[in-house]
Amino acid sequence: MKLVITLLLGFCFGSLLIATQAYSWFRIQEMFHFDSFHMYGVLFSAIITASICLILIKKFKIKTISGQNVVLNPKKLEWKANIIGGILFGIGWGLTGACSAPLYILVGMHYKIGISLFLGAMTGVLLFGLVNKKLPK
Repeated sequence: MKLVITLLLGFCFGSLLIATQAYSWFRIQEMFHFDSFHMYGVLFSAIITASICLILIKKFKIKTISGQNVVLNPKKLEWKANIIGGILFGIGWGLTGACSAPLYILVGMHYKIGISLFLGAMTGVLLFGLVNKKLPK
């Protein structure tokens, strides 16, 4: 049952990204050139929606799909890691015109660039897995 719910939510999320054109490199480039508010509107509406959902989860003590309490553990702010990671992510996003979720859409829509971007992202994940043990905690 969890798999079905996960797949349905993923399908809905992907459909929402396609409907809002969040996978489009053109829309992403527009955002980075400050030519359009479109992507900022998508991102800000996602932040507002997540905030409202978190407030409701806390207020009504909503449980997880497996019946456990939702526990939100604040992470320690690590300026250096956040700034370096954010810059690397932003450079990759700006150069490729795609972040992690739209990669699957690009592959699914048979865009040739999607496969190379996906392979690059997976290479990055594997490299991070190898280096992560050596990073300071």
